[in-house]
Amino acid sequence: MMQIAVVDYGSGNLASASRALALAAERAGIDATISVTADPARVLAASRIVLPGQGAFADCTSGLGAIPGLRDAIETATTRGTPFLGICVGMQLMAERGLEHTVTQGFGWIQGDVAEMAAPGLRLPQMGWNSLDFVAGSHPLLDGLQPGDHVYFVHSYALAGGAPGQIVATTEYGGTVPAVVVAGNRAGTQFHAEKSQEVGIRLLSNFLRWTP
Repeated sequence: MMQIAVVDYGSGNLASASRALALAAERAGIDATISVTADPARVLAASRIVLPGQGAFADCTSGLGAIPGLRDAIETATTRGTPFLGICVGMQLMAERGLEHTVTQGFGWIQGDVAEMAAPGLRLPQMGWNSLDFVAGSHPLLDGLQPGDHVYFVHSYALAGGAPGQIVATTEYGGTVPAVVVAGNRAGTQFHAEKSQEVGIRLLSNFLRWTP
């Protein structure tokens, strides 16, 4: 049975993420147990790790660091190959640094900083549905999705200076904004996959099937 750990560090949309993952597992035909947990041992033992996040980068980083051993467990598990999915700020924490209010170190798994979006003439945060731009068939996480599919965003900060090889989908909001990033077995979505209806469920199902 697949063990999915949804990391609870006080900054995630845990109930929605858990419900969406349960539906994604059912759709994928995967027998899975979903645990919302702050226990480093359960994170280390998991088959998949999901890190939701909402709020400020620095606050999320502090929340993660306040639970002894939790950040190290995520690092250790993913270094040895456990597939990881960061959602919204959970994706942003994959970057080198966050620049919201102060400079905060991220995991450093993907290139770039998380900086305030430049969206002249547009309202921040970007809040609502926006389309994805990607090359069909370019990554297993996007299987069954179509360029132009809409997903749900809520954010004022985004990855800047990212490596093109690590950005597999983007959206447009006053410029090109990274929407899906991947580095090895570690992936992230800037949008809320758990709130993105059928497109989000399909992506989550792909994540559960993913063998990087």
